[in-house]
Amino acid sequence: MDTTIFLVRHGETVDNVRQIMQGQTQGTLTEQGRRQAREVAVRLAAEYFDAIVSSDLQRAVQTAEILAEPHGLPVVTTPLLRERDWGGFTGRYIPDLRGEVWPDDIESEEQLLLRARTFLLYITTTYPGQRVVAVGHGIVNKAVLAVYAGCSMREVQRMMNCEVRILTTSAERTSATTVASGRATTVASAE
Repeated sequence: MDTTIFLVRHGETVDNVRQIMQGQTQGTLTEQGRRQAREVAVRLAAEYFDAIVSSDLQRAVQTAEILAEPHGLPVVTTPLLRERDWGGFTGRYIPDLRGEVWPDDIESEEQLLLRARTFLLYITTTYPGQRVVAVGHGIVNKAVLAVYAGCSMREVQRMMNCEVRILTTSAERTSATTVASGRATTVASAE
């Protein structure tokens, strides 16, 4: 039974504007970020949703709460949709990171893809055949999209703040996806 996921990146944050690597810090939406979320809420107001799910980081929760208002739905949070853990790069000015050796404490691409696969399994088993808004972050959303498409994260176009992408999948299809060497691959068609 297919689940339809409206995957959304959170609205613009103070640290997005300042070009600070946020990682798993809470973050706060700017007025522009709240406006972006309100615009998406208006666009999605006529859609029917069974659930609104969000990363448990504040910037995603703030976005999800705005999207949930027209539907009168609570926001369910999950750490599975948190942004990539940038370890020692967290809190640093992004342009200063170019050319630096990555510290050992950054969440690996393979770990991130496995978490994205676990997230898709969670959504498709918890909400089978339902319509779900899922609010995440730039890099974790790339990982979710890579698992969904059975490709590497490098092949997935970056999501802008409050961009929405629609995925239709099932637990069976997601279960047939493996992650190895930084690439998600669908090993067999379950349909």
